[in-house]
Amino acid sequence: MKKKRIRTLVYHIVVFSFAAVMVYPVLWMIMGSFKTSNEILNSAQSLLPEKFLLQNYITGWQGFAGYSFGAFFKNSIFISTVATLGAVLSSSVVGFGFARCRFPMKNFWFGCMLLSMMLPFQVIMIPQYILFNRLGWVGTYLPLIIPQFCAQGFFVFLNVQFIKGIPVELDEAARIDGAGIFQIFGLIILPLIKSSIVTSAIFSFMWRWDDFLAALLYLNQPKKYPVSLALKLFSDPTSGSDWGAMFAMATLSLLPIFIIFMTMQRYLVEGIASTGIKG
Repeated sequence: MKKKRIRTLVYHIVVFSFAAVMVYPVLWMIMGSFKTSNEILNSAQSLLPEKFLLQNYITGWQGFAGYSFGAFFKNSIFISTVATLGAVLSSSVVGFGFARCRFPMKNFWFGCMLLSMMLPFQVIMIPQYILFNRLGWVGTYLPLIIPQFCAQGFFVFLNVQFIKGIPVELDEAARIDGAGIFQIFGLIILPLIKSSIVTSAIFSFMWRWDDFLAALLYLNQPKKYPVSLALKLFSDPTSGSDWGAMFAMATLSLLPIFIIFMTMQRYLVEGIASTGIKG
C-alpha cells in the first residue's frame, strides 16, 4: 500500500507539473491583459501585475476604423456557426453512406477520404485561392464556409466508427416497417450518434474560430474580419503595439471556446473514447 501511494503521489506530481507548464502561458496572457504595454515588456517574468487595470478591455473593445471589437466577434460567431452546421451535417451524411450503403469502389473512396486528412492546408492553399478567385468569392465569407459543406475527413471517419458500432438489425427492422434510407438515417442513426455529432461540432467550431490563415487569404475588408484576424491589428511593427489591449481581446476570444468545452466536455470525452473501441 505504501508503494502504491508513493506511485500515485509521483504520478499526480508529474501530471500537475505538465499541466502547469501548459497552462502558464494562458495565465500569463490573462494577467497581461491587466498590465500596461511597458509593464508587459519590462517585467515579462512577473505573472501578477503591479496594479490591475481595466483600461485595456475598454481600449480593445473600441476596435479599429470605426468598428468595435463586438463586430469582429459577430463575424467570428457567424462564420464558425454556419461552417460548423455545414461540416456536421455533411460529414454525418457521408459517414452514413460509407458505413451503411453499398456502392462501387467504396473502400477506394474511403481511402481517398483518409488521405485527404493527411494533406496540410498549405498544399491546397494556392489551387483553392485560384478557384475561389475565378468564382469571385475572394473578399466574401464563401471560401470560409462553403468548403465545410463538402464534409471533413476527420468527422466522416468519426461518424463511420460510431455508425459501425450500431447493430445493423435496427436498419433491417426499420426497412421491414417500411422506412426508407432517409428515414433510417434521420430517425434511427442520427439520435444514436449524438456524441459523435457533438464532438464534431466542438472541434469544427474551435478550428473555425481559431482560423487565421484562411481569413487572411480571402478577407480584405476590416468590417468582415473575424476575431483571429482582428487581433493582428493591435500589432504595428512600424510604430508601437498595444500589447495590453491585444491580450485583453485575446482573453475574451477564449470565452466562447471555454464555455462550449465546459458545457459539452462529457460528449467530447465520450465521443473520443467511443471512437477507439467501436468499428
